[in-house]
Amino acid sequence: MTFLKTIAAVALGGMMMTSTALAADKPVVGLVMKSLANEFFQNMMEGAKAHEKARGDYVLKAVGMKNETDFESQINAVENFITQGVDAIVLAPADSKAMVRSVKKAIAAGVVVINFDVALDAEAKKQQKLELAFVGPDNRGGAKLAGDALAKKIGKGAKVVIVEGNPGADNATERRLGFEASVEEYGLDLVDSRTAHWETEEANSVFSNMLTAHPDIKGVMAANDSMAIGVVRALQSAGRDDIVVVGFDNIPAVAPMIEDGRLYATVDQFGTDMAANSIDMALEVVKTGKQLEGWVKTPIELVTKK
Repeated sequence: MTFLKTIAAVALGGMMMTSTALAADKPVVGLVMKSLANEFFQNMMEGAKAHEKARGDYVLKAVGMKNETDFESQINAVENFITQGVDAIVLAPADSKAMVRSVKKAIAAGVVVINFDVALDAEAKKQQKLELAFVGPDNRGGAKLAGDALAKKIGKGAKVVIVEGNPGADNATERRLGFEASVEEYGLDLVDSRTAHWETEEANSVFSNMLTAHPDIKGVMAANDSMAIGVVRALQSAGRDDIVVVGFDNIPAVAPMIEDGRLYATVDQFGTDMAANSIDMALEVVKTGKQLEGWVKTPIELVTKK
């Protein structure tokens, strides 16, 4: 399947409307994304205006968070979009449970909602009697790809740690479980697993403490590339080049790290295409009324120097 280029824009602290005047005959799509501190979402922002202009048949509004734990901004964004009467909301939730009530409210107001990138919590949806498809990658499968690559590199019995994402986010849970599957399959020794909330600086600090506690580790799984960068910096500060690091997202900033070996592998989930494809799906539902069902899988691919 070929996925379209991203239509995405985010604005720190609030709304950013496109320069295109709101036209009565064009559907309005509200895009709710995560933190602009993460290059993964910065890349989505860059293609927003150009793609909206190229397509020309809808109006894009967008909002982003100031950091990865600021999910209140997402709740407020959904509330604002409902008030504004947008036709569709395309949402990558920062917290898989916290956003469920807001999504249900939007749907009750007649707004089409597409959940992409990070799945809403299944149990929370069940409690709210909410049925909603998910458009996104197999995070557990992707993390296992990275974990398998790490395991084959460092060998059976090697000590490893995980730097996790937000505890409330489904993709953070899935990536941890995927890596743990590699640990079990290849006989690695998982000695520590802590969250750094997807953030580079926090990952630097968290991993530095891990390294002090477990200086004999041989590998690190960072649940996204922003945190992998923090891990790599901590290793450089410690003068260690004997520990293998893998990440997830394939953001442009890690390309030189892959090339020179500071980062052994990452997983490309084609986030730019994923957001654009989700917006296209939202517009199709607005047009036809036919709802998406189940899990609409988007591609993943292991990225190494090879």
